[in-house]
Amino acid sequence: MRRVLLLLLLGFAAWRGYAHLTGAAPADAVEAAGPQWPSGAATVAGRQGLRPAGASFRCDGRTHCSQMRSRAEAEYFVRHCPDTKMDGDGDGEPCENDSRW
Repeated sequence: MRRVLLLLLLGFAAWRGYAHLTGAAPADAVEAAGPQWPSGAATVAGRQGLRPAGASFRCDGRTHCSQMRSRAEAEYFVRHCPDTKMDGDGDGEPCENDSRW
């Protein structure tokens, strides 16, 4: 019984360590990072370009296009957050090959 509990504890610790090292955000953290908005939603023009009205993005450790919910969010991350990996050619336009938007 002790071995089973020890193996479960070690497996959980390894899973959490892997998630931390790869920068994978838990689902609830991604939900809190910013609202998901439909393509016809109201937008406002600001210093960061078009973004959903009332949306507030914040740097939370996400670095890849697959972790973004919109192009506006990806643009915010590239401009304001360190160590992002979304603008491979350095032209300031993130996620150019992402077919979601």
